[in-house]
Amino acid sequence: MGRAVSRLEHLEDAELVREARGGSQEAYYELVRRFERPIFSLILRMVRDAALAEDLAQEAFVKAFGALDRYDPAHKLSSWIFKIAHNATIDHLRKRRVDTVSFNVSAEQGEADWGANLEDEGALSPERSARNADLARDLDTALGQLRPEYREVMVLRFEEGLQYNEIADVMGLPLGTVKTYIFRARKELAEILAGQGWEGG
Repeated sequence: MGRAVSRLEHLEDAELVREARGGSQEAYYELVRRFERPIFSLILRMVRDAALAEDLAQEAFVKAFGALDRYDPAHKLSSWIFKIAHNATIDHLRKRRVDTVSFNVSAEQGEADWGANLEDEGALSPERSARNADLARDLDTALGQLRPEYREVMVLRFEEGLQYNEIADVMGLPLGTVKTYIFRARKELAEILAGQGWEGG
């Protein structure tokens, strides 16, 4: 038997926030249901530890709920919550002083768009689909070798679909820095994947 559909599921984010501000426990649950997967996914990509990601996601929601009165409906709620999750995770990483791995990138190497190879699964043959499943696995492994800030921009851009200016707001970075991070991250991924036998394009 399927999950009962809440009347709140059809509300816009801003309306849901109004309900939560008014003390609706159901609205809080709906906010968590709506955003828990992308928030957990983002944090997991940054810390590479599922249990820690769950703790930090919970912390982010607690902070978000405590700050709902400061949410400006002129901005996307998802970006606002991503920013809180980003800050909570960065604070944790700074406290832990987690070492990061960085690779030297050749300026001559072309930028490979690996994501384009994964866009239309429905149009692929079983062989191509299997190959893309292998690529997705290797891409996930390669992402884990990037600096945390590079992983984060890639997740926000290509998994969550945020625009560059939204990523800049979430991460508290200049727009040019976000573009540079994405460019460098893609080149590093291409280099790592090429070393595993994947050809760009």
